[in-house]
Amino acid sequence: MDGSKGKSAGPIEPASDLSEIAAKCAASNLLDVAAQLACLAEDLKALAARPIEPIPTSAEPDPF
Repeated sequence: MDGSKGKSAGPIEPASDLSEIAAKCAASNLLDVAAQLACLAEDLKALAARPIEPIPTSAEPDPF
């Protein structure tokens, strides 16, 4: 084998293909974020439906 030839990492893709891949990745990431926000909204809705209960406090002060 001749060591003077460099190994290629793969085919070189045109910039338009790379732009398309980047756009698809960004859209996928946005969909993931939107799904997480939807879950968060459901959690917040469930928390908002629960009544706020006061935290019980003792009538006597701590001696410490």
